[in-house]
Amino acid sequence: MATDTTTPTHEPLGTPHLSARDRLVLFVLCAAQFMVALDFSVLNVALPTLGADLGMSRSGLQWAVTAFALPSGGFLLLFGRIGDLYGRRRLFLTGLALFGAASLLATFAWDPASFLTGRALQGLGAAAIVPTGMSLLTTTFPEGPARDRALGISGTLLSLGFTVGMVAGGVLTDAFGWRSTMALLTLFAVLVLPLAPALLPESRTPDRPRLDVPGAIAVTGGLLALIYALSTAADHGFARTDVIATLIAGVLLLTTFAYIESRTPQPLVSLPMLRRRTVAWGNLGGLVTFSMMSTVVFVLTLYLQEILHLSSFETGLVFGVQGILSAVAGVYAPKVIGRIGARRTLIASLTGQAAFTATLLTLTTHTWSVWVATAAVSLASMCHLGAIISYGLTVTSGVPDEEQGLATGLVTSTQQVGITVGIPLLGVLATTSGDLMSGVHTVVGIDATIALGAAVLVAVGLGGNRKAHPAAV
Repeated sequence: MATDTTTPTHEPLGTPHLSARDRLVLFVLCAAQFMVALDFSVLNVALPTLGADLGMSRSGLQWAVTAFALPSGGFLLLFGRIGDLYGRRRLFLTGLALFGAASLLATFAWDPASFLTGRALQGLGAAAIVPTGMSLLTTTFPEGPARDRALGISGTLLSLGFTVGMVAGGVLTDAFGWRSTMALLTLFAVLVLPLAPALLPESRTPDRPRLDVPGAIAVTGGLLALIYALSTAADHGFARTDVIATLIAGVLLLTTFAYIESRTPQPLVSLPMLRRRTVAWGNLGGLVTFSMMSTVVFVLTLYLQEILHLSSFETGLVFGVQGILSAVAGVYAPKVIGRIGARRTLIASLTGQAAFTATLLTLTTHTWSVWVATAAVSLASMCHLGAIISYGLTVTSGVPDEEQGLATGLVTSTQQVGITVGIPLLGVLATTSGDLMSGVHTVVGIDATIALGAAVLVAVGLGGNRKAHPAAV
């Protein structure tokens, strides 16, 4: 078996303490992941102002989100594998530079075309940053307490990035205009990029098998089609011809991809890896926790602003509490995993997310419900954070270093697809409901049921799985 060229950390396996250099490496990787997570939400509240400034129609504003989501989700697996073969550090730095330049273009955009070009290039940069950054983390920190702690910090910042983006987007837009949201991302890239070359070790698979070009085309095209269809359906419904056509195309391309991978001698995605119980069931848990939590945040935003008539600032405070408790969960989740194992933590976290989401069924039109909403979404987010960390550990534990880019590419693809599909599939039930309060209750009920169902499926699917290391049990 080929050995990875990553310089391993010198930290003893039995201790969770990190050296000064390890902390700097972790800071660079997590700052980049935080930056990408921030990009998912920082622009949301600025869209009306942006549209008025650039002359974009209301229906055209969806492309401010879709232009980023398409390449960021569609190219993840391909870039993860390219990093495996030709150098994760090299691709990570390239993606970081592209992301920074694209954010600068979006900041100074002069018309819709230039802005959407910047957003698409941001997404392409993110598709390079996310899988290579995660695989650099898992190959730099050895499996055990050090990796548990590193993934705990990374998962916390990933969750915080989405929440902070919602709060910061409103504050920045009110104070400085929508362009400041893009300038913030540029600043992050400028701060991180100079530190990365000296700190990050190069990491690749030394034998460099041939890249599976047909498989890459099929999976990238399939993911692009699927994300386009679901993103468009979120605003226009599933009845549009282009939505139906791209959904069908996405399914056909992904089916073709599976066929190609079963035949090629050097596949982009190893089907035996996908048949690993930890990979298959771990990614199911990740898909559900991301898609269901993003849906809760979406419908709760509608509820707080349109039913309880809270301001953007007051709504931001609710999600600020959520972010603080998520950070607390990020500190303690690795300790829980070390005690009961990643499998049990994932099952418990999905169950808790379902239970606290179900508490939102008690929401009413009375103002006191804001306290119920704040407590329920914050506690659900703590469980969500536990699920993020434990599913990442479940999927990557026991995977050889030379395949970590592939494994983490699957992890991050699950994240991106989860964030993308939840709102179109469920959120539309709230936005198209004649009675928004009834629509919120319907979405919350279905959301909690799906999360609980996933917990049961993961428990059954991983029930017989045992690993020597407790984090994988």
